[in-house]
Amino acid sequence: MAAIPSKVAARIVAGLKRFQPILGAAKSRDVNESDTVVIVADILQEVFGYDKYTEITSEHAIRGTYCDLAIKLNGAPALLLEVKSIGLELKDTYVKQVVDYAANLGVDWVVLTTGVLWRIYKVSFTKPIEHELVVEFDLLELNPKNDDHLELLWLLSKESWQKSTLGKYHAQKQALSRFTLGALILSDPVLEVLRRELRRVSPGIRIETAEIRDALLLDVLKREVVEGEKAQAARRLASRAANRVLRATKSESPEPAEGSPTQPESEVSQMPTVGPLD
Repeated sequence: MAAIPSKVAARIVAGLKRFQPILGAAKSRDVNESDTVVIVADILQEVFGYDKYTEITSEHAIRGTYCDLAIKLNGAPALLLEVKSIGLELKDTYVKQVVDYAANLGVDWVVLTTGVLWRIYKVSFTKPIEHELVVEFDLLELNPKNDDHLELLWLLSKESWQKSTLGKYHAQKQALSRFTLGALILSDPVLEVLRRELRRVSPGIRIETAEIRDALLLDVLKREVVEGEKAQAARRLASRAANRVLRATKSESPEPAEGSPTQPESEVSQMPTVGPLD
């Protein structure tokens, strides 16, 4: 993750120290949703750096209904927030409403928060619309002296948003997910590499990639890693990546010059090739 600018880090630290006592007191009083919205709006300004008068809007209208808060950058909504009362336990069903708002506006990111607990979701405009929890933190549990904790808050800051840091963080998280790694391990290029290495470990033993795939599925990879919608999506991602490499390789291969001599097909077929060991 990119280093946090010192000015931004100082603001985040100061804001965290200021709001932790406020949030603790509000939680002990079990303040209602309206009061929680006020606190969240102040946090968006003093911790995350958004201008309270030009970039933070309340009761943002969406097709006759309203979301609690929205962040507008360059005149367009960039982030929608659904706020629940500070003492409420967040449930997955609560995020559906703000995801529906995001779908209507074409907004990629939404936040569900009680002021204390913050959950940041990435919205995918598939059919049906999907959402994925990307970041979660509890403001009362964060330590202003812990760099990892500060980096979580940095992800939601205005300066980070302008650098698309949250999107890059999500892409990295996807790349390192167990589903993506599982799909890559079972892909043909990786299986071929494994076959070569196994031949070196056990010379003289003939091993086919299908046997390696079966062994991985049976004894190595967990079932949840290779089955289900996320596993299928990861396989499609790996397949598209492999196809891009194949197309790039083909486009970079030089065409034979017109009139240049070519080898007879019989000679080409007899030439040694560099490829998987049999």
